[in-house]
Amino acid sequence: MKFFKTLLLTTITVFSLSSTWAQTSGDDEKLSLNSGTIDNQFEYVIRRSNSWQDYKTVKKTWLYALKAHTIDSLKAVHKDLKDTQAIVDTQAKEIEDLKANLSNTKVELDNTIAEKDSIKLFGMPMTKPNYSMILWSIVGVLSALLLFFIYKYRNSNAVTKQAKKSLAETEEEFEEHRRVALEREQKVRRQLQDEINKQKNA
Repeated sequence: MKFFKTLLLTTITVFSLSSTWAQTSGDDEKLSLNSGTIDNQFEYVIRRSNSWQDYKTVKKTWLYALKAHTIDSLKAVHKDLKDTQAIVDTQAKEIEDLKANLSNTKVELDNTIAEKDSIKLFGMPMTKPNYSMILWSIVGVLSALLLFFIYKYRNSNAVTKQAKKSLAETEEEFEEHRRVALEREQKVRRQLQDEINKQKNA
């Protein structure tokens, strides 16, 4: 019974160690000094370096390779940062240009709306409501003047007709008076002639 326990414990221990070694070997196989991320390359150097007490002995070639890869990575990062900054600056300039264009467009739109809502009268710009008010005021004044002149014309026409009628009546009276006077003169002349004739005969 004790033998079986020992055998079982040994089997479990060997299996655990083999699986751990297999996992470590598998991880080591994924790590490389010439590929992968900088973190993986550092991990590769750490795992593959020899240990001595609390120290690690690392090959110089690995260190130089790791340094070169790190510098290359930093250069790439700096290049990406510069490219990104250039893109950001370009986009910022485009945004400023768009804002300026938008502002100009708003000003032009406001001017267009103001021109659309305004009308020039005698060379002076004014809003449509004011134009309508002035126009209707002029129409009202002209209408009032027209009615006044019509009223005055009718009154003058009535006075003229009355004057013509009075003149005609006066002319008729004058003609009647003149006719009567002429008849009277003729009668007096006849009487005078009769008297002259009587005197001659006598």
